[in-house]
Parts: sequence; structure tokens; C-alpha cells
Amino acid sequence: MRVVIAEDSVLLRAGIQRLLADEDIEVVAATEDGEGLLVAVSEHRPDLAIVDVRMPPTFTDEGLRAALKAREQLPGLPVLVLSQYVEERYAVELLSGGAGGVGYLLKERVADVAEFVDAVQRVASGGTCIDQEVIAQLMARGRRNPIDVLTPREREVLGLMAQGLTNVAIAKSLTVSDGAVEKHVGNIFSKLGLEPSAEDHRRVRAVLTFLERA
Repeated sequence: MRVVIAEDSVLLRAGIQRLLADEDIEVVAATEDGEGLLVAVSEHRPDLAIVDVRMPPTFTDEGLRAALKAREQLPGLPVLVLSQYVEERYAVELLSGGAGGVGYLLKERVADVAEFVDAVQRVASGGTCIDQEVIAQLMARGRRNPIDVLTPREREVLGLMAQGLTNVAIAKSLTVSDGAVEKHVGNIFSKLGLEPSAEDHRRVRAVLTFLERA
């Protein structure tokens, strides 16, 4: 896997590079701003971009804007966004584009090496990985919009799906049977109007549908 990093903190940027190198993941470019990200994506055509939301010069949403431009520049480019805080608007703007290969994590998750590496691999393979804190806030808002069609348990299952958990992992988390989870997932697909297709693709579409409506 070939990765580019856009992060203005020298220490965090170096830390991520070292962490990925230890997992035999190649960092082909590391930059401190959005402009550098676009240059790196054009030059290296990476398998994944890891991007900080807030970067120079204004430290508002330069990273997010660069990530969106990078996906236009290289369609289908998987992007894993890192943020210091839960910023719902930025999360939804990136994740509601209607395609997989997107993730949004709080920077504190980088400290959990196994969790971070799992997120990197999941997003690079076309899946989604949304921080549980972001999910919690979006779920709270989701109860006031069309996502109300889902039961509380189905919303809970959808939230775990958004974190990238498999049905088996969801069953373990909720202490229910695999069959119960499969039934909930089937109900979610049906209620959100997702026509039969590849299972993984429908899971991504279900998460993105939720984010768009939230």
C-alpha cells in the first residue's frame, strides 16, 4: 500500500510515518499543507491519503477542501481524515459524497496502533471508518430526520456498521446472535431503500445514506 500524508504537526506526521513503516506500509510523500497534498496525489497516485482537517494558512478547513479536490483529481482515492475534535459539518461533507473509501477519526485514535492500522487498511480497501464520537453525535441528530424509520436497535447496528464492524463483531458488541444482527442489517437495507447488490457495497451505501440524511 502506498500512502500520502498531509499533516502540519511535524511530530504527528513523523509518528504516523513511523507507525505505518512498522506495518510495511509505504509513505510515498508527507506534506504540511493542502497544496502539497494535491501535488503529492498527482505525482504518486497513492492508494490512500491521510489528511488533517485543519492546516495552514488559516487552520480552518484547508485539509478537508484539499481532500475533496484530491478525490476529484484522482477519482476513487480513499481518504482518511484526522481531526482534533468532532466537527460534524466536515465529517458529513466528506462522507456524503456517495462513494466508499472514506474515514473520519479523532487524532487521539492514532495512539491505538491496532485501531489506527485497521482503519487505514479498511478505508484503503474501499470501506468506511467513522469515529465512534462522530457516530454518537450524528445519531443524536439523526433521530430528528427521516432516519427515524429505523428502530433504536437498527440505528445502533448502523452506527457499528459505520465504524466498520462485521456482523460477527456487531453481534459480539451487542451480545446478540449472528442471526439477529443479520436480520437487523436486512431491515436497515430494506427501510433505507437499498436494492440488492454486493453485500459490502450495500453496507457502505447504508452508512453514506445515514450520513447524508443526518
